[in-house]
Amino acid sequence: MPLSMLKEGEPNVIKKVGGKEETRKFLENLGFVTGGIVTVVSEIGGNLIVNVKDSRVAIGKDMANKIMV
Repeated sequence: MPLSMLKEGEPNVIKKVGGKEETRKFLENLGFVTGGIVTVVSEIGGNLIVNVKDSRVAIGKDMANKIMV
């Protein structure tokens, strides 16, 4: 299921990062890599703040839909 559907506070393993090549590279640079652990901290209007690799990252709903957990 996409990252955008996760409940807050539940750690999950990233199964796949989709999208175009440049989108995947951008997300990988932020720490969204296959096998990594991601936790949703909060959700505001569809936009997410997530913990990934000991960092907090804000991403939009369209980007979150490309990350499968």
